[in-house]
Amino acid sequence: MESFVHEWINLLLRWIHFIVGVAWIGASFYFNWLENNLERAAPQDEGIAGNLWAVHGGGFYHLKKFKTGPQQLPAQLHWFKWEAYATWLSGFALLAVVYYFNAALFLIAPRATIPVGLSAPQAIALGVAAVLGSWFVYDALCRSALRRAPLLLAACVFASLVILAWALGEVFSGRAAYIHVGAAIGTMMVGNVFFVIIPAQKEMIAALAENRRLDPAHGENGLLRSRHNNYLTLPVLFIMVSAHFPSTYGHAWNWAVLAVISIAGVLARHYFNIRHCARAAVVLLPLAFLLMVALAWVTAPSSKPTAADASVGKDQIAAIIQSRCAGCHATRPTQPGFAAPPAGLALETHAAITANAARIFNAAAVTRSMPIGNLTGMTDAERETISAWYHALDNADDTTNGTVPQKKP
Repeated sequence: MESFVHEWINLLLRWIHFIVGVAWIGASFYFNWLENNLERAAPQDEGIAGNLWAVHGGGFYHLKKFKTGPQQLPAQLHWFKWEAYATWLSGFALLAVVYYFNAALFLIAPRATIPVGLSAPQAIALGVAAVLGSWFVYDALCRSALRRAPLLLAACVFASLVILAWALGEVFSGRAAYIHVGAAIGTMMVGNVFFVIIPAQKEMIAALAENRRLDPAHGENGLLRSRHNNYLTLPVLFIMVSAHFPSTYGHAWNWAVLAVISIAGVLARHYFNIRHCARAAVVLLPLAFLLMVALAWVTAPSSKPTAADASVGKDQIAAIIQSRCAGCHATRPTQPGFAAPPAGLALETHAAITANAARIFNAAAVTRSMPIGNLTGMTDAERETISAWYHALDNADDTTNGTVPQKKP
């Protein structure tokens, strides 16, 4: 029952996080599009910086942007901040439910190198410190002299995140390291909203209400942080779905894989930011695509088995699966924390094992992302045995059911 309740809490938090995240990112993308598509031709009203006509849902809309602000503030002014706060709160709660509730299973790396013997409380404390501490590092960079050199500042922020990904990968599982980097970026983004962007907007409103000159530094800081949030969005979105792609977080150089994917995301985001004013921007999307293709090629596993000449019987493989995998991948899992087999994959028969040979090979021998946390202690020799067994299936019929198993994708 505990596993069942935990699973439903996970589901509800994940759904909430997804919904409010869509609202936050959607609003960000919309206002970025709006800013880039305003008609800048001199309007009749000198106080207007631009306007835009749009049609949607069977109606016409006329939007205006003021250079500074209206002469009189409206009685009702809509703010865009709760989406950001709700996204962070739900995301942190989800982080705790998935990774901190079962730290030994999902959080700690099977072979942590620094420090040796990391306990669950220590790992949790390190994770929280990494997430919250990233904001202070990022905020310090933005307040330093680097703020006058935006590209250099962006490069330093990117380098700090790459270092964080590498460091977390030394003590956390690859999946947990990725999620914590995503949580750190999300904290930076919501910190920008809470500590910089919203206060700047409040100061702008107060200046208008008091009929005094607005300090331009507030707007400049808010614009800088808003721009950072815009470019960080796509890397965060990838990290949110990265748990489904063990070939990324399970790679030996997973931190570098994440860095390259993030660069591709930034290139794609930059295209949508500047396509209205730069024809040359059209090359950015193909460049991002080629970068991803190159990454896939470089990280592709070797097609040669590590023990190709080994004779592996179905009973030998079944014994490995039974002792190392069946605790989770069973109709009724015995591993605490699972109410049902992950991904609906039950490996309790020879037929089920053979039918899922490619998935077993990829998870156990290529990415080594399974067993989760390697709690069952799968050895290198057993992983090599699985590799040899899988490659042998490429050239032999499955004697258990007379069918030819699917080859590696």
